[in-house]
Amino acid sequence: MNVFERFRSDNPKPRFEIPAGSWDCQVHVFGDPARYPVRANAAYTPFPDATIEAALAMNRAIGVSRGVVVQATVHGTNHQILIDALEVAGPSYCGVAIVNDAVSDSDLARMHAAGVRGARFNFWKQLNIAPSADEFRRSIQRIAKLGWLVKIHNAGEAWLEIEDLLREVDLPVIIDHLGHADLSKGVDQPAFQMFWRLIDRGNFWMMVSNSHRYSAQEQGWDDAVAFVRSVIDRAPERAIWCTDWPHVQYLKPMPTDTELIELLCRATPDLATRRKVLCENPLALFERSTH
Repeated sequence: MNVFERFRSDNPKPRFEIPAGSWDCQVHVFGDPARYPVRANAAYTPFPDATIEAALAMNRAIGVSRGVVVQATVHGTNHQILIDALEVAGPSYCGVAIVNDAVSDSDLARMHAAGVRGARFNFWKQLNIAPSADEFRRSIQRIAKLGWLVKIHNAGEAWLEIEDLLREVDLPVIIDHLGHADLSKGVDQPAFQMFWRLIDRGNFWMMVSNSHRYSAQEQGWDDAVAFVRSVIDRAPERAIWCTDWPHVQYLKPMPTDTELIELLCRATPDLATRRKVLCENPLALFERSTH
């Protein structure tokens, strides 16, 4: 039994203007476990009804027309669910896989043909799928031949342990979910000082998502709005956004995804900046390797 609250589907139209062509840069999808088995040592039990069809309906409801389906760690390197999801979603969506030494070159070619355009590396130890430094390097060399981008998932001060490793990467790199930062420490905390150093290199991007998880508030998240705004103010050309639907392991009252895109809108009251984060930045990042 999943102890976490189920995602919601009651998404009213957002109260803010959502620019045409907006992106949701990360959703996970699940399905029938008989068809898409969960790997051993998975960190959580997925919602079987969090299908690609449900994800697309959520995106339409909140005003999003483009997106990225990211392989969930519970499925490991069995990417059939990702390939199937991209076939349903169509060309307005691309994919991000989990790549390690177990993924063959033919697997990579099959995923590229299906619309996968990046690899996610989960260094966050609680997810039980962290690569070694050498395996990471080998994977980066392999995906570079396909023109893929890189997503890095880690948390807190553990980011500092991999700074030198990340500096070796010349591909576009996304820092996931604000690094799962402690909002109370502000944007001058050591991990964010590292993020600024990396972003200044020109090939790093920040996903300004999941701040509500680390807000001191269960709802409203005023501190999260302020934190996200300060990050975007610092690097408006390098910020992208996602819902991270369907919000696995969420320990507060489950929000609607409308509330989450409204959080981003509250942090970007200037429509031009909002358009950068939701449209222009992800288009520049993901479209570079789509064709």
